Amino acid sequence: MKARIKWVEERTFVGESGSGHKVVLGTAHRPDGKTPGPSPMELVLIGTGGCSAYDVVHILEKGREAVEDCVVELDADRAGTDPKVFTRIHMHFIVKGRALSHDKVKRAIDLSIEKYCSASAMMAKTATITHDFEVVETAAVGR
Repeated sequence: MKARIKWVEERTFVGESGSGHKVVLGTAHRPDGKTPGPSPMELVLIGTGGCSAYDVVHILEKGREAVEDCVVELDADRAGTDPKVFTRIHMHFIVKGRALSHDKVKRAIDLSIEKYCSASAMMAKTATITHDFEVVETAAVGR
C-alpha cells in the first residue's frame, strides 16, 4: 500500500492514495473558522469506523441477512500530551434491514472489532474501544 502527501499552504495538505483517490486535509483555520478538510487524526478515526462498517456489512451479507444500511457513530478522546494518541473510542452501530437477527448483528460487530478490522486492532494498542448497537427494522417493499 502506498500514499503520497503534498503540502499546499499553511497547514493544508493533499493526500493521495496509491489507488489515486485524493483528500484535502489540514488544520489551518480559514477566516470563517473552518478548516480546509479533516485533520489527520480525524481521518484515522473515520478510517477506523469505515474499516469496521465494511466488515459488518460484509459479514451480514455473507450470512444472507437483509442488511440495508449501516452507520457507525464514533466518539473518542485523545491524550492531553504528545503524542496525542486516542485513549478511548466508542463505536455506536446503527444497522438497518428486514428481519435482521439481533444475534447475527452482534456477532458481526464483535468479529469485526475483535478479529477482522485492522484499524481497530491498531487503535486498541492505545485506546479502550467499546461499542454498542441498535437494529432498526425497515418495512418491506410494498407495505
